[in-house]
Amino acid sequence: MINRRILLIEDNAQNRYLATFLLQARGWETVPAHDGAAGVALAREIRPALVLLDIQLPGMDGYSVARAIRSDATLASMPIIAVTSYAMPGDRERCIAEGCNGYIEKPIDPQTFALQIEQFIGGTA
Repeated sequence: MINRRILLIEDNAQNRYLATFLLQARGWETVPAHDGAAGVALAREIRPALVLLDIQLPGMDGYSVARAIRSDATLASMPIIAVTSYAMPGDRERCIAEGCNGYIEKPIDPQTFALQIEQFIGGTA
């Protein structure tokens, strides 16, 4: 049975709502974390199929979150997708270098977002 749980580490309520709405419409369960430290703790607790990670978070930024997840041997292979408004030259490369498997720019495209995420998990609803 495929793991249907996605951890959404995002501090903006509107962004959490939209991502949750789009993913739940495709049969995914989303678990929200409002900051990086809570996200790392939840990743260890719930073992999601994938982590959606905002980079600009209060306190512990997304780069630190990605490094913390990668440093945990039990989570090291978990896909992490940066979903960020950081869209300057080199931002995608930095996200990948810090441990993310993918990168999606905000604002997300509601028509393609869930499909983009499913490519990293390998399953659909």
